[in-house]
Amino acid sequence: MIKVKVYNQKAEKIDDIQLSDKVFNVKTNLDLVHQAVLSQMGNIRQVLAHTKDRSEVSGGGKKPWRQKGTGRARVGSSRSPIWKGGGVTFGPTKDRNFKKNINRKMKQKALTMVLSGKVKDENFVVLEKFEAGDYKTKIINEMLFNFHKNILKEEKEKLNILVITDKNDEKVKYSMKNIVGVKIINSNNINILDLLKYKNVILTKGVVKLLEEQYGGVKEIKTEDKKVKKDKK
Repeated sequence: MIKVKVYNQKAEKIDDIQLSDKVFNVKTNLDLVHQAVLSQMGNIRQVLAHTKDRSEVSGGGKKPWRQKGTGRARVGSSRSPIWKGGGVTFGPTKDRNFKKNINRKMKQKALTMVLSGKVKDENFVVLEKFEAGDYKTKIINEMLFNFHKNILKEEKEKLNILVITDKNDEKVKYSMKNIVGVKIINSNNINILDLLKYKNVILTKGVVKLLEEQYGGVKEIKTEDKKVKKDKK
């Protein structure tokens, strides 16, 4: 079990919390993390480029000239790819599919690996709760800079923080919306791309509990249960 500090919004230590080894102390497998990243990037990629082939180009209903006797090469349609304004051969089409499937357990395992890396590198801060009294970007910005310098010990002035909350607080969301280098997401939207994009992670104590419940591991089937199933067969 890993022990980390719990802070309030003033960056003051108020408690300690023990993190589950199954979620926050997982050995990194770079190949698995890479596979999970490619899967997510492929699944969110939009197919924008599309060229028309000869079947989609307008016109070309009439044969441009007769088959023989003109001295010119035979042509069947003005939609031919060798004609100007004709269809495109081997161009990109909207039928392309970039989606990549990955096993759910593999995806969850890769996410716990990235979280474990944040804890190991001390880019991980746990808050008791995250609240905003009003729609004040200045107050939230000052609070994040306080954590940035004093807790995360960052030398750079620019923020690079992913905030994860367990509750949908509109005041917090809109107060943080225009802060450069900061993104806020809900615990249900945790993904490996955001975790890798942002160097530091600040999350609430409630999120830690939810992560341990969700990614704590699948219960193993007891040998006694297997024997009972075999006897029934």
